[in-house]
Amino acid sequence: MNKQAVGTNKEQVQEQRFAVSRKNVVWILAGFGLMILGYILMIGGGTKDPNVFTGEAMFSFRRIVLAPVLIFIGFVFEVWAIMHIAKSK
Repeated sequence: MNKQAVGTNKEQVQEQRFAVSRKNVVWILAGFGLMILGYILMIGGGTKDPNVFTGEAMFSFRRIVLAPVLIFIGFVFEVWAIMHIAKSK
């Protein structure tokens, strides 16, 4: 191997970077966290007796409004975090 080939490989390795910055990855994880929290808030509400229907637990504010809003906000975070380009100084 000659020195030129080795130098070229180092330059190629240095030029290869991840598509999103570390800050964006944190925002992506925050979006996933919001979506997971929304899905966790949506689970439950069952009954042990299949002959009894408890609409109060199933159709509560938490499951009908809060959880879907958190999931939607999580998706918005995901799109924003992927598309956001940091301003250069």
